[in-house]
Amino acid sequence: MHLYKTSSGFVGKRGNEFRTLGGNSDWDDLINRDDLPDHLAAEWETSPPTNESEDLLQAGLLAPIGSQEVWAAGVTYYSSRLARMEESLDAGGGDFYSRVYQAERPEIFMKATPARVVGPNAPFRIRKDSDWDVPEPELTLFATSSGKIVAYTIGNDVSSRSIEGENPLYLPQAKTFDECACLGPCLYVPDQPLGADTGVELTIARGGEKVFSDSTSLSQMKRSPEELIGFLFRETTFSSGVFLMTGTGIVPGTDFTLQSGDVVSISIDSIGVLTNSVR
Repeated sequence: MHLYKTSSGFVGKRGNEFRTLGGNSDWDDLINRDDLPDHLAAEWETSPPTNESEDLLQAGLLAPIGSQEVWAAGVTYYSSRLARMEESLDAGGGDFYSRVYQAERPEIFMKATPARVVGPNAPFRIRKDSDWDVPEPELTLFATSSGKIVAYTIGNDVSSRSIEGENPLYLPQAKTFDECACLGPCLYVPDQPLGADTGVELTIARGGEKVFSDSTSLSQMKRSPEELIGFLFRETTFSSGVFLMTGTGIVPGTDFTLQSGDVVSISIDSIGVLTNSVR
């Protein structure tokens, strides 16, 4: 099931049918349930159809987040390892990223508070003190307060490659700033985990013309979602659950940087498409 958070309430979608879900629950109470798939399925059976459509939903979609933090994992794809080594070569950080790719412990960092997250069709920012900025399309997990993965969404881990490449210790500045993360268009709540063959695609348009496009699949991830969530929850609690971006397998080359007005679309099989423009 697809669960949408909108300006007028919570909407579930199965096939081409839409139903209002959630009753009087707030978003955190609704999604922070280990039995979320079964709970939504039961609600579906007692909820009448609505007049919603994809077009109507798009106009009122919000980021599928309440009070949760957004965390992120880095260097989980080989292509990301190569890109990070390349961008940090002059700073002597190439070996640093090679080591973290091979290490038992993954790189996990705090990405954004809810106030710094933008939803579908909303603009995001790139830093004014950076001259090399990219989107990072990422499968994003939602885990409940017990650490159970119950849903997925699409994340854009907007990054300043110039700042991170200058020194790996600058990672927080390269990753975290106002409007630095995009989430949406929904929470995908399946009965079974997403398969390794799930495809991820990134397209960037400028002035109505496609200037970048690439794709990958979850099979290219070195670490499993369960492994990443396990490390995140080792010594950290999340009372309303947490979102975790799982890393990117698509990194535009050194000759590309985002510009104001660019339109970024990220598609992940089964979940949908997240589209945002650069402010």
